[in-house]
Amino acid sequence: MAQSKQDELYKALQQKGYPDSLCREIAYKQMNTDYTATRMLGYLYRTSDPRPEDVVDEMLAILSDRNAIIQKKELEHAQTTINKVYREGL
Repeated sequence: MAQSKQDELYKALQQKGYPDSLCREIAYKQMNTDYTATRMLGYLYRTSDPRPEDVVDEMLAILSDRNAIIQKKELEHAQTTINKVYREGL
């Protein structure tokens, strides 16, 4: 069976020596999409021995980026709808 990105992230965090509770929180509660888990894995593979504080800081930055992307998509959809109403009327 294929390993999920969250499982892969959990194992990568464990291999870095972080406490199990932190590994579970990051991998399964916070980085719970393939996009966020993949970004965090990239950070972990690029950075040697980051402090737990640095890992949490990166997690927050990734989540902030993800929320900005979601908000941008929502605003684009709303603008498209408004433009359609202007062109075609109600």
